[in-house]
Amino acid sequence: MSINKSSSFEHNRSVTRSAGVIGVFTLVSRLLGFIRDMVIARLFGVYLNAQAFVIAFRIPNLFRDFVGEGASNAAIVPTLSEYSLRAKKEEFWELSNIVLNVLMIILSVITITGIIFSPVIVRVIAPGFIAFPEQLEATIRLNRIIFPYILLIGLAVYATAILNSLKDFAVSAFAPCLLNISIIACALFLGQGTTGLASGILLGGVLQLAVQVPALFKKGFRFRPVIDFKHPGLRQIGRLMLPRLASSGIYQLNNFVDSAFGSLIAVVGDGGVAVLYFAYRLIQFPIGVFSNALSQAMLPTLSTQALEENRDNLKLTLSWGLRAVFFIMLPATAVFMVLAYPLISALFGGGKFDFNSRLLTANALFFYSIGLSAYGGTKILQSCFFALKDTVTPAKMAALALAMNIVFNLALMFPMKIGGLALSTSLSGLATFTLLFLHLKKRLGGIDERAILSAFLRILSASLCMAAVCFLVNRALNVWWALFCGGLSYAVFCFIFKVSEFRMIVRWLIFKERG
Repeated sequence: MSINKSSSFEHNRSVTRSAGVIGVFTLVSRLLGFIRDMVIARLFGVYLNAQAFVIAFRIPNLFRDFVGEGASNAAIVPTLSEYSLRAKKEEFWELSNIVLNVLMIILSVITITGIIFSPVIVRVIAPGFIAFPEQLEATIRLNRIIFPYILLIGLAVYATAILNSLKDFAVSAFAPCLLNISIIACALFLGQGTTGLASGILLGGVLQLAVQVPALFKKGFRFRPVIDFKHPGLRQIGRLMLPRLASSGIYQLNNFVDSAFGSLIAVVGDGGVAVLYFAYRLIQFPIGVFSNALSQAMLPTLSTQALEENRDNLKLTLSWGLRAVFFIMLPATAVFMVLAYPLISALFGGGKFDFNSRLLTANALFFYSIGLSAYGGTKILQSCFFALKDTVTPAKMAALALAMNIVFNLALMFPMKIGGLALSTSLSGLATFTLLFLHLKKRLGGIDERAILSAFLRILSASLCMAAVCFLVNRALNVWWALFCGGLSYAVFCFIFKVSEFRMIVRWLIFKERG
């Protein structure tokens, strides 16, 4: 097997720097998101208004992933990346305009339909609310107000797809920060009702779209009202998108399944929907800052490497991506499991977020964290499938994960309550990652499994030692000192256990290649 190590180094360093740009802005967005959730938690606790917000906001997020982010990563970015590489600029911008106009029509229809049928949608998603008319009405009202967010965020995500296909990541990575800023400001200034949250969401959607428009124009975009359903690029996007829409829909159904089970107050207790939301928000922090950023930055590179006759570079990039994910996700898992309660208390405790709320949320966080490496690794594997223009396999795996999640939920929610629902998500996530990995390994004829396994075991050893440090420091001092000392000790243990990914990432981020 002939491998161009210099080319691989440059590709990985380029991806790392792109991921770093995305990761920095995503980190800012996630930190703002924590402030947002702290405001919501302390103003609303985990009960009526908090649960109304979680359900109402989750429904537009379904369509954001369904039509926006899912379709973007699976179909639009690979296709536009190919046009950017092989076609003329005029052809690239023509396809961009055609896709934009079609997307606007689809999103407008979905938005209007969602507003009209909000009562039905909420009853299906949160059947447990039917027995509580006040909670049901609050959720329906909030859902109707924020449904136009679908149109706004869909267009914003499409703008991100165009910029990412041109390997411009900075502005689009910054855009989500504006959503969190607007929600925080509106919630604080407009009070404890749902009006502030709804206003913040809509304003955030407008800002996320508006901030990317100047960058698009700078790149050469000019809007033209043109639609050509016979355009080969549009047809290619359609072929790739249909299985991904199914996959995205199934993934979101997984979230809705958890919400539906969490709304069964008689089984899992009151506040289940909000408890799962706050716990999963913490899990999403390392995923959003690192795994999503890395997979997003890798996709254009993988898409061009997939066009090469020899796919050795693609295999190297994929292997490196998985090892990089483990380097971040395994220590994050250790931290969440050891420091679940003190972290939840420090971040959300206070106001209406009482002792019971903290205890339930920490329990959910503990079990969610078991699948953290699988969640992050699945993002990388999916990007590789999308680069290979295979959106069917991830859809099949997502369907299987949904079925497993339902079975696990039914088996675990009675003995374990909220913790059982979180553990079910982790188990189905682990199974999905394993199946995707084995399938991709067979398709590519190997993915350097020995290097991946060796890195996993070394990183796991360093993470377990770091977890012991976190536990001891937290008992002696507090959670913040535990995090600080844990981070330092992880670097030390990485050297002790010869975790090469630590040195590689430092080298890629700081130093230039020599020789």
